[in-house]
Formats: sequence, C-alpha cells, structure tokens
Amino acid sequence: MSRIFDIEMEDLDDQFRSMGKMVARTIDKSVVAFMAHDTKAAEEIVNRDHEINEREAAIEKKTFEMIALYQPVTTDLREVVTILKAVSVLERMGDYARDIAYSTIRIHHRQNGDRRMPEIERKISEMGLMATRTFDEILDAYVSDSIDDAQKVAQHSEQVGRLSTVIRKDILVSMKDDADTIDAGADYLVVVGYLKRTADHATDIAEWLVYKRSGKIVELNPGSSSFI
Repeated sequence: MSRIFDIEMEDLDDQFRSMGKMVARTIDKSVVAFMAHDTKAAEEIVNRDHEINEREAAIEKKTFEMIALYQPVTTDLREVVTILKAVSVLERMGDYARDIAYSTIRIHHRQNGDRRMPEIERKISEMGLMATRTFDEILDAYVSDSIDDAQKVAQHSEQVGRLSTVIRKDILVSMKDDADTIDAGADYLVVVGYLKRTADHATDIAEWLVYKRSGKIVELNPGSSSFI
C-alpha cells in the first residue's frame, strides 16, 4: 500500500509542478502584455484561463481520491493537504494574471497613449518582475522541500509589498495633479494590487511548505494580507 501511495504521490507532485509552471508563464505573459500594451496577448490569456481552472479541478479530485482510498496519516497526510491547499492558491494567482490581462484590454479601449504614465508603468514592470521571480522561487522551494527556501520567499514577498506602497503613492499623486490620468491610474492601482497579491500568495504556499515539513502552521509575514 505504501509503495502504491508513493507512486500516486509522485504523480500528484508532477501535476502540481506542471500547473505551477503554467501559472508562472501566464503571470509573466500578463505583465509583458500590460507593459507592451499588447491586447492580442492579453486576450489569449483571458481565453486560456479555463485551462488553469481545469488543472486545479483535476488535482483537487486526485487529492480527495487519495485521502479516501489510502487514508494517509502524519507526514503522508500533510503532503496531500499541502497540495490541496496550494493548488487553490495557484488558481487564484492565475485569476490575477487574467485580471491584469483584462486591465490591459480595458486601458487600450479607453485611453489614448498620451494619457498613460510611462514612469509609473516602468515601476509596475519592475514590480512585475519581482513578483514573478518570487513565484518562481516558491516553485523551486517546493522542489527542494526546504524550509529555509520557503522563508526566503516570504522575505522577498515583503520587498514586493514595500514597492507596491511606493508605487501606489506615486499613482495617487499623479492622479491628483493631472485629472486626465485618473482612469489609467485606477487601472494601475488594480494591477499593482494583483501583483502584490501574487507575491503574498507565494508566501501562502511557503507557509504550507513549512507545515508539510514540520507539521506547524506558521505566519511568515505577520501583518501582510493577500487581500490588500
């Protein structure tokens, strides 16, 4: 029974990593599309969002089947629960990528190029790179199964959060000084929020990795919220 469970667990790990890579590519593409004003790429992201949802559903189904069939305990149970929790986080990250794509399309249809804010967009691009790098790191931490690596992800997520605070202030100042930037600024604020949540959710996965290894439920970035 143990050997069969191990084989099933390896397959579940593979599915989770594959979904993680898919979400990572989607987040990266959404940021690139936003910065390049590429509505075609943004529309493709929106149209393919269902693929991430289908991956999540398949992995969730398999985790429930494994719990029912093998009734794992202690370490084995924590491995399954970690994937069950983390896969829902991946799906939400995919939703953020889709919503960034929606913002790209919305700004294109509503704004003229001279009403965008190039300096703000440059900072958002920097934040996007940081957020995607943090997400890549959490996938690496999952593979390495290292608590130290998971904790580093949380530290880098905090850096993304600090940058988001700076960018938000800059956007609000621009909106106050120039009424023509209000609509675009509102979308920028939304995108910044999605990128911050992406980094925060990387921390959420890091916390589940700590649980998987230690059995302890921890909060790596107290005071930070993925809903702000």
